Amino acid sequence: MNEADIEKLKLDLLSLKQDLQLQEDEFQTVNEPIALDQARVGRLSRMDAMQGQQMSLEASRRRQQHLVQVDGALNRIHTDDFGFCYVCGEQIDERRLLLEPTATRCIACTENND
Repeated sequence: MNEADIEKLKLDLLSLKQDLQLQEDEFQTVNEPIALDQARVGRLSRMDAMQGQQMSLEASRRRQQHLVQVDGALNRIHTDDFGFCYVCGEQIDERRLLLEPTATRCIACTENND
């Protein structure tokens, strides 16, 4: 992978990080506990709200996990470790990195680990 491709991936990762962070910041500002007062909200409505809250919390957890992966990829670019498999040390296929720039394993090591 040449320097121009790595620079483009770096810019894409920075943009993705910014988008994920904005989504997470927005979620944190609107996330409120569900009211358990049955006089105000019916049982089914409250159950729906609780289910919706759990789905939102899971989406937040996945966003945070993705942010960690993006930060890891940016760190690997900074330290010149980007594009090398953590397991075998070989270069990760360029096509794989173009599809998933946060990848830390080559296809062979990913398949052997599963």
